[in-house]
Parts: sequence; C-alpha cells; structure tokens
Amino acid sequence: MHSVETTHERGWATLRNGDLLRAAENAGFEVMITTDQNLQYQQNLAERHIGIVVLNTTNSPRIRTATEAIANAVARCATERFIEISIP
Repeated sequence: MHSVETTHERGWATLRNGDLLRAAENAGFEVMITTDQNLQYQQNLAERHIGIVVLNTTNSPRIRTATEAIANAVARCATERFIEISIP
C-alpha cells in the first residue's frame, strides 16, 4: 500500500526541480511521480536518494488506465532510481 500526496497538498506547488526533489527527500518520500520529461536532463539524479517515475502524459484519464504499470514502477524504484513510463 502506498500513500500519495500532490505537491499542492504539501504546499510545494511553487517549488521546481532541485528544490522540489530536495523537499521530497527531506520529508522522507521514497518515490516522486512526475510528468516532467526533462527532469533527467536538468538535474544530477545520481546524487538523489529518491526514486523518480516519469509519466509521458499529464492526461488524467490516460494516467488512470495505467495505475498498475505505475504501481509496478514505484515498486521497482527500490532498485531502479529512474523509470520512464509510456502511457498510450
């Protein structure tokens, strides 16, 4: 079972990139799910202790159809720190 919170719920909606990753790590989050497909090019992810799952869409109905794939990716973040999911 996973607990999910949005950046808005945490009061982090104005944080970007490195600041957001740092805040999530400091708060004890193990995985961050994002749609920022450029994150890996903007940040040095090797220095991060949080797993990152990148979705290729912001479309909520499409994301809802991929919940099993997303949950599997979150589980894999224990060994793989960066995972991209292509949602049709």
